[in-house]
Amino acid sequence: MKFAIQCCAMLLSIAMPAAAATAADSNTQWPAKQITWVVGFVPGGTADVLTRIAAQELARQTGLNVIVENRPGASGAIALQLVARSKAADGYLLTVPGPLIYPTPQPDIGRELAPVMLMAQGPMVIVGPARNAKNSLQDVLADARRQPEAWSYGSSGNGTSQNLAGELLNQYAGTRIVHVPYKGGGQAVADVAGGQIPLAILGSAPVMPQIKSGALKAYAVTTPYRLDSLPDLPTVEESGFKGYAATQWFSVAASNAITSDQLEPINAALRAAVATPAFKAAVDNAGMLAGGGSREDLLKFIQADNAKWKALIDSGAVKLAN
Repeated sequence: MKFAIQCCAMLLSIAMPAAAATAADSNTQWPAKQITWVVGFVPGGTADVLTRIAAQELARQTGLNVIVENRPGASGAIALQLVARSKAADGYLLTVPGPLIYPTPQPDIGRELAPVMLMAQGPMVIVGPARNAKNSLQDVLADARRQPEAWSYGSSGNGTSQNLAGELLNQYAGTRIVHVPYKGGGQAVADVAGGQIPLAILGSAPVMPQIKSGALKAYAVTTPYRLDSLPDLPTVEESGFKGYAATQWFSVAASNAITSDQLEPINAALRAAVATPAFKAAVDNAGMLAGGGSREDLLKFIQADNAKWKALIDSGAVKLAN
């Protein structure tokens, strides 16, 4: 089955979607007194953590009431559909993580959703329970080749960046580690720390406290660079898999019912929000890079990142569950 890449701008022009707004919507004042910022995953994951910090800063920048609302389910698709169908008066923003793949087409930034800004980008961490932990990622993968039935990895959902990172690792390592999808990173952290699953590939924000407390054993980071907050943790590439690299990112989108003129001030306020010490401290601690830039910059970024994943999936080298 052909997979639809969430937010894939390759299939779209870079043209802004404001023309899709109706005349009635374009006359609607937005934002109103309150913004509801939707996250399609349960609390505790990287998307939720970063959104809540950014929402606080956005409220300070705009003087508006900004409420974060979790709408988990279907690897974030429920939230995508909710915001894509919404009207300007609903006052929704949406956190869209990526790269994110669905077995059937879902609302895309640049098509059913309007781009707002790139919020952050950064690594994922491969972790396991601290008790009975292996010494290294090489040891984990060697045992996974010997005993494939004994190994699985958790992520925040089917088709997420963590699922992609895991299947890419399977390709590089010649393993068949089974994917276990969760509704968000927070639930996966609890299960891997408790030993219910032997591995998880998750964003750095939700696993960092458990790594530092000793509840989780960190094996490797998925980016080509190490984390400043975990300087002794090797990359997957340094663990013997040359060329391996997987990065996750978090963007902000809105309904097409909101016009470009109405979204530009929100983009400006968010650029200021991600430049604040509070947000920078959060992303620095997670080993991530703060986002920013224009709405057009977000579409170009998505286009470049998703190109490699589309090629990989179309080649059949990485197979994801329907």
